Formats: sequence, C-alpha cells, structure tokens
Amino acid sequence: MVHVVTGETLPFSSAWARVDALHTTLTQLVLDGADLTRIADEVSGVLDLGFAVTTSDGRVTASGGTEGAVQRLLEDQGLLDDTGRIRVERGSPEGVELGAGELRVLRIGAGGADLGRLVCVRLDGSIGDDDAHALERVTTVAALVITREQAVAAVEDKYRGDFLRDVFLGRAGEPGFVVEHATSYGWDLTRPVLVVCAELDPAPDEEPVSQTQRRAWQERFSRAWRSVSRDLGPGIPSADFSSEVVTLLPVDPGGSTAPVALVERAVHEVAGDRGGGRRSFSVGVSRVATTQVDLPTAYAQARRAVEIGRKVHGPRSTTYFDQLGIHRLLALVPDGAEIKAFVRDVLGPLADDTEEAADLRATLQVLLDTNFNVAEAARLQFFHYNTMRYRVGKLERLLGPLSRDPHLRLDVSVALRALDVTR
Repeated sequence: MVHVVTGETLPFSSAWARVDALHTTLTQLVLDGADLTRIADEVSGVLDLGFAVTTSDGRVTASGGTEGAVQRLLEDQGLLDDTGRIRVERGSPEGVELGAGELRVLRIGAGGADLGRLVCVRLDGSIGDDDAHALERVTTVAALVITREQAVAAVEDKYRGDFLRDVFLGRAGEPGFVVEHATSYGWDLTRPVLVVCAELDPAPDEEPVSQTQRRAWQERFSRAWRSVSRDLGPGIPSADFSSEVVTLLPVDPGGSTAPVALVERAVHEVAGDRGGGRRSFSVGVSRVATTQVDLPTAYAQARRAVEIGRKVHGPRSTTYFDQLGIHRLLALVPDGAEIKAFVRDVLGPLADDTEEAADLRATLQVLLDTNFNVAEAARLQFFHYNTMRYRVGKLERLLGPLSRDPHLRLDVSVALRALDVTR
C-alpha cells in the first residue's frame, strides 16, 4: 500500500514521486493478476477518492472508497438513473462541481477502442492537479486489466455461444449431458424459460459505421445483457451470437414476478436512459419453453418475433410471439416466396414500392378498419366525402368489389399484413 498524507500541497518532485509510486504499485498488481475491484480499492485508498470503473455507458464494474456516500451524492445530484447507472456523459475530465466536492470522468481507451470510464468523486473539496495526473496513469492500468479480462471473456463467450447454438439446433447431446455441461458454465437449463432474442437496430444510413465500431457496439451490448442477467438471478444463460444476444429468462409459474414483467425489467435495465453512447435495440420473446426439447422451437419464435416486430412496430420494439396475431400464422409459412406471390396476386399494383401505392394502401387500411364506412373513413383521412368515393372506385377497379365481397376484404386485409413482413 502506498501511504500519502492528504490535504497538503506537495512539492512538484514529491507529487510526481507519489504518482510514480502509485503507478508502480498498480502495475505490480496487474502482473499479479489483480482485478478491477482490487485496483479500485488501491486507488481510492491512496488518493482518498470515491472511485469507480464503469462501462462506457455508465454501468459500474468495480468501485472503491466510501461507496455508500458516493452513491448517495451521485443520486442526490441526478447522476444515477433508475437502473443504477452513472450518467457518465454529464461528467468531464476537467472536473464538475458536485455539491461541496468534485466529480471527474475520464475515458479508458486502448488501440482506438472505448473500454470504459473512470469515475472519481471527492466528497469534500476539489480534485487537484496532482491527483489528476495520477488518475491519467490509472486509466492506463485500467485499460490493461479490461483488455486482459475481455480477451479471456471473449474465449469463454465463444464456447458458451457455440454450446447454446448447438442446443437450439438440437445437436448438443443427450439431455443429461446438456444439463451437466450447462452447469459447468453456471447455467440452469432445468426450468421453464422464455427465449429472448435482442438485436441492435441498424444505424441510420447517414451514419457511417466501421466494422470495428459495429463489433464494439455488439460486445458492449452483449456485456450489458450478461450483467443484467446476473442481477436478475442465478443460472440465467446469455450468449452473443455475433448479430444478436440470446438470453433464457426463467419462468416460475408460482412466483411473484410475471414473465412479461421480467422481460420488461431486463429490457429496461439494458436500455437505461440511452445516455453515453447506448444504441437502440429490438427484442423478440418466445412462448414458454418447458423442456430442452422445446428450446429450438422457442428460439425460432423469438427470432421471428424480433424480425416482424421491427418491421411492423419499428425500432426499440419488444414483440411477443403470442401477440403477433395474423403475423404468427404467416411466420409458420416456410416459403417466403409464396407469401410474396400471395401479396402480389391479391394487391396487384398496390404492392409496388411507390408513393402512390403507399397512399392508396393507407386509404384501403382505413376503409377496412371502418368496415367500409365511407363517411367515417373520409373523416379520419380528412378527405371530402366525394374524394373518398372516388378513391373507393379506384380501389375496386384495381382489386375487385371490396365493398360487397367480405371474402375479398379478408384476403386484402391479410395481404396488407403480409406486406409488412416481406419488405
């Protein structure tokens, strides 16, 4: 332990000697295999700071010092969201006044990668230049530890992901072996679960994204799901499948927490307040899988739910397979080309991807929703009654006697829903 007398202004040489001594101590800890918690305890003890290492979006991974007092101060100042994340985007390397004290947030990076944030709080007084120099050294040490931990975790996650993928493909082995192997990863596959498939939403077209950046987002997204899963309870499997994160949330029929509430809690805690660079994502949720045999089907349901949910409801959607309605039946059609052919046969030119076709489809949907009440449809679309009558005539010339044939209206209604999932 490096001892220091706080509250005194040290000579320049003494200050740098203290910084070097701290750096040497921390380097030795890294060589001895110390984790971030040990580093945090050492730094907070030497510099007399409340100290935390967080992900780049503010999720605490290690902390030291007077943790309870620091947390209360951050909460009082509005710097903690309701999931417990620190709002690191409101901090600054130069320091921000925090009550009677000061907050500093420093970026931890290596090789162009954003690895996290160093959050430092002094409850009573400012963080001096000497401490600031020391903290810059600490970010380097933290980057070494995080890089090492991520390298180990990447190998472990690959094996976990490969195993869970084999379970979904039904080729992981006999049930007894699967349970035993899952237990070695700390997972429990003996209980009913909901398969939750989460995907980052595509970046806007105007936002150029490199493959390295995309991978960094995915890794951070996967770590968030694993962290939240650990908080929700023991033995919850969560794995990164490169473009999606799959988590098996347990269902307790006699428990106090409803399955939907558990999903909502998980999604809420992963999303946080979208500060600090968090990306929006969409989620698909399967039916309850009561046994291992049900898992492949449940995974397919979750995949289909997230795919359809994003197309129908847009980004940031959470879609349950049981709530897909007619889309649930469409999801069971194995040949997507057959669905597209049905849409084209029923809608004709209204299936085109043009502004005129989209406008007519909107009018057609309103007419179907109002059971072809022309006056009500005109009011909802802010059209004159005669304009709506003209549109009805145009639609019937294109599609047939919609106002008189209920079976045709059913076909058209299904085709409009099918069009949502074929684009």
